Amino acid sequence: MATVVRRIGTSPRARGSASGQSCPDIFELGDGDFAVIGRDATVELERHLPPDAARAADERIVVITRATLVQARDDIPPA
Repeated sequence: MATVVRRIGTSPRARGSASGQSCPDIFELGDGDFAVIGRDATVELERHLPPDAARAADERIVVITRATLVQARDDIPPA
């Protein structure tokens, strides 16, 4: 199992979360993948996916705020 190496972008508290406890977040993992904490929107969005998109049984559609991704942009390593 991969481990969390670092946060990508700013912390939820730095983005204005009063509690910093339950907000979207992005993490780089030791194996090079990324983990995302966000709102599960699978039921809401699955039917709107384009025809060439698919979701495996163990995958969820997760929504993060625009601010979370935009503020993470500079921390995302190049391909």
